[in-house]
Amino acid sequence: MRNWNVRRGCAISLLFLAMAFGGLNLLAFRHAHAMLHYASSGMRTHRPEELSIWRKVRVLFSGVTILRPQGQKTPPSVGLPFVAVTIPSTGQVRLGAWFCPKKDVRCVAILFHGYGGEKSALLPEARQLYDLGCAVLLVDFRGSGQSSEAYTTVGYAEAEDVAAAVTYARGQWPEARLVLFGQSMGAAAILRAVGRLGVKADGLILEGVFDTMLNTVRHRFESMRVPSFPCAELLVFWGGRQMGFDGFSHNPADYAADVTCPALVMHGKDDPRARLADARQVFDQLGGPRKFREFTATGHEPYVRHHREEWRAAVSGMLEPEFRIQNSAFNQEPGTKNQEPRTPPPTEP
Repeated sequence: MRNWNVRRGCAISLLFLAMAFGGLNLLAFRHAHAMLHYASSGMRTHRPEELSIWRKVRVLFSGVTILRPQGQKTPPSVGLPFVAVTIPSTGQVRLGAWFCPKKDVRCVAILFHGYGGEKSALLPEARQLYDLGCAVLLVDFRGSGQSSEAYTTVGYAEAEDVAAAVTYARGQWPEARLVLFGQSMGAAAILRAVGRLGVKADGLILEGVFDTMLNTVRHRFESMRVPSFPCAELLVFWGGRQMGFDGFSHNPADYAADVTCPALVMHGKDDPRARLADARQVFDQLGGPRKFREFTATGHEPYVRHHREEWRAAVSGMLEPEFRIQNSAFNQEPGTKNQEPRTPPPTEP
């Protein structure tokens, strides 16, 4: 009788654990779907850092609501001329874009926004790059702004959009230098496009980049002061399954190892979404001329808004054709040739 009670207790415990694990997976599946598919209506969920305790509990059970990103401003709001263009990407995907022309197009900066954003969010950066001598192409990723679709893959499929925009620019301005600028998800998409899809660029400007998909999801839980294990792992698993890729292999730090063009990595010291150490991991792997610029008292936000002069100084150096020659030493340990350092150089003042 006693043995039967023990076996019964074990069976009930196992059943309870199986039901709890199944419920956790179902919850993770719903969260992943909500985070990767934009809603057409409703109220957008606030940033994790802004949620009260009760709202955090509610979000954990109901999931987030992320509205399809739509901008209200256009380039004339920052004094830029523009032409609206449509760029074909993979399959039936169509990308909305704005081109801000110059009389003599010698350099084109192509700008890619972050997760939950769209191209008008990059108008301040576009204005500065335009003043520094670049014609500017601002692109909506699939699912955002004036582009088709209603989903995101946090930089994975968006790499195809980067490739499409570069192909378009090469066709329109074959003699111009192409510089790719990306924030957060945009930076991840650029690194995958260059490192995995063979996209050629003359320079990269990367802001707020994360090192791995898993880490950036973990940080989101940590921002809510909620344990990330095993929820982060389940979100990455189910998100990848839903969108047709392995979320655990979507790692900008790995893509960076195959990037050999010049790159400027800029990062906020107090970024809770993509930690400073994460950006350093990406920077460490870059194989070409490179610079790292750290902004103090800055989180996961556009740096040009609060550090305009410092931002301009860093970016203007990146735009110079001589960048590759001037910064070739960044690829070498003292006294060696063609050997990449395993630790980054000190942050520039």
